[in-house]
Amino acid sequence: MIQTVLIYALPVIFAITVHEAAHGYVARYLGDQTAWMMGRVTLNPFKHIDPIGTILMPLLLYFATSGTFLFGYAKPVPVNFGRLRNPKRDMIWVALAGPAANFIQAILWALFFVALLAAGVTEPFFVKMAQGGVLVNLVMWAFNLFPLPPLDGGRVLAGLLPRGGAQEFLARIEPYGFFIVMGLVIAGVVSTWWLRPLMNVGYQAIDLLISPLTALLH
Repeated sequence: MIQTVLIYALPVIFAITVHEAAHGYVARYLGDQTAWMMGRVTLNPFKHIDPIGTILMPLLLYFATSGTFLFGYAKPVPVNFGRLRNPKRDMIWVALAGPAANFIQAILWALFFVALLAAGVTEPFFVKMAQGGVLVNLVMWAFNLFPLPPLDGGRVLAGLLPRGGAQEFLARIEPYGFFIVMGLVIAGVVSTWWLRPLMNVGYQAIDLLISPLTALLH
């Protein structure tokens, strides 16, 4: 267990920190200074860690399910969508910034894995860390794109929908969104119909992107 925690610690910290900082950075670029003024546009992980969601919940779930189910969250970066220059459009870019940061990190961890193999490094700790970095970031990328608020995918959907009934419906269910998502996760709906298919697409896309490098090394 200790070895597993050490392997995943660095990828998880980077995945969470860069994800949240990306939201704040894009929001600042598009006109909202809220996260910047609160010191949340930073790569300091302690600014984003939620004691319950980032530490306690994952540990409890790890022990309760023998490592078969793991879930956690960081402190959401505060964004005042009304301060964005074009709130309806810009909220989409702010929401997509987090998952995009995770996908980029997944590519970087995959490149690190290729570099290890090219250098002849076979130390299991570093190889598993690189593989874990790809996995963690693809999970965060895919999960956060699930189209239900308060997840990033829900924000994207709200920005794409025309003003009216559907958008108002999303706003009404947002206070209960976390519990709805958790229920769907426990029921296996998110994993079967969303997470696994999207992660397969992610793995294939990364393989395609780094294939010229792997071919060159071979």
